[in-house]
Amino acid sequence: MTAEAHLQGVEISAAQFFEIWHHYDSDGNGYMDGKELQNFIQELQQARKKAGLDLTPEMKAFVDQYGKTTDGKIGIVELAQVLPTEENFLLFFRCQQLKSSEDFMQTWRKYDSDHSGFIDSEELKSFLKDLLQKANKQIEDSKLTEYTEIMLRMFDANNDGKLELTELARLLPVQENFLIKFQGVKMCAKEFNKAFEMYDQDGNGYIDENELDALLKDLCEKNKKELDINNLATYKKSIMALSDGGKLYRAELALILCAEEN
Repeated sequence: MTAEAHLQGVEISAAQFFEIWHHYDSDGNGYMDGKELQNFIQELQQARKKAGLDLTPEMKAFVDQYGKTTDGKIGIVELAQVLPTEENFLLFFRCQQLKSSEDFMQTWRKYDSDHSGFIDSEELKSFLKDLLQKANKQIEDSKLTEYTEIMLRMFDANNDGKLELTELARLLPVQENFLIKFQGVKMCAKEFNKAFEMYDQDGNGYIDENELDALLKDLCEKNKKELDINNLATYKKSIMALSDGGKLYRAELALILCAEEN
């Protein structure tokens, strides 16, 4: 079945949701916008009509919100609110624990326990299990393994079998995913190391909240198209959630500001 055909169904599986997402996120940037979003809305309406089904209240609200604008943007979380899926799958998208970018960063610190900068499949499996338990859902281990594999397929942009911070951040609603903003201001390793040493003014090997504040203010000034200085407090609070008792070490800050060198 095609992705469009899945839109006719009353309930879709995890695998079908995955197929729909990748069909409409054609450029693979982690969200639907512009023509991608308009195509999805048009084909959703056509598919439901062809199947003799009305739009659900969630679908109608979604169409009303995004159907007449060309600057809308949705991520996987927003799509999960629209499409009816099997009972357990995607519950972790709605978990209270991931309502804000700060909560997300704290969750990342918990599961990236070895500070490797990524979550492997076993860590991801534990992550999903905990989120489903928070939603009072118990599932078989085989289903949990299936969901883990699907999550990797959904979010593992570079196909290395593990999820980096920016990849897993797609669990956040688009408006909460401040990491999207930082994609356009990432530095090469040499630039990042120079900046870290510049703002680590006392040379103690970590950046505190005041030093991060100065760094972010300068970044906002230099990158006004990507970063809004009015959101400085939110940026700082979210990034400091990665810190160790208020100490933001080089490796943690690199997750936000350092682009991998090819």
